Amino acid sequence: MKNIFTTFILFFGVICFAQTTIPFTGKRDFNIEDGASGSGTPSYYLDVKKNGNVHFGFLQINQADGKETKEEMNAGKYNPKVMKVHFKTYNETFYVKFNKEKIYLTDEKGNIKKSDDCCPVSDMAEMNCPCESILYK
Repeated sequence: MKNIFTTFILFFGVICFAQTTIPFTGKRDFNIEDGASGSGTPSYYLDVKKNGNVHFGFLQINQADGKETKEEMNAGKYNPKVMKVHFKTYNETFYVKFNKEKIYLTDEKGNIKKSDDCCPVSDMAEMNCPCESILYK
């Protein structure tokens, strides 16, 4: 009886995992919000591994002294609803979701945030834009 129950649990787990397919594998760069002038805006990236693990990272070069600051963290298995990203370097936490083409800044529930900081610099008249970015290879 234990073997049947264990087999059932294993089968159910495999079926649940198989339903969440990762949109791509490999590294993609993105930039959702514009940084403060002079600070050296961080360049963010995500790296989706073949096993479904998603790593987020950033590289920031201070424009004044050329000092590099970087960090990479494992956010866990791909979740199409929302993923929590926490960088210890600056104690920065944010939530995102992404697909094959875009990444979105969200709240904890996966709702896409809107902000003036997310509007294109080329169109200063726009306000309260969705926080999204194209994923660059």
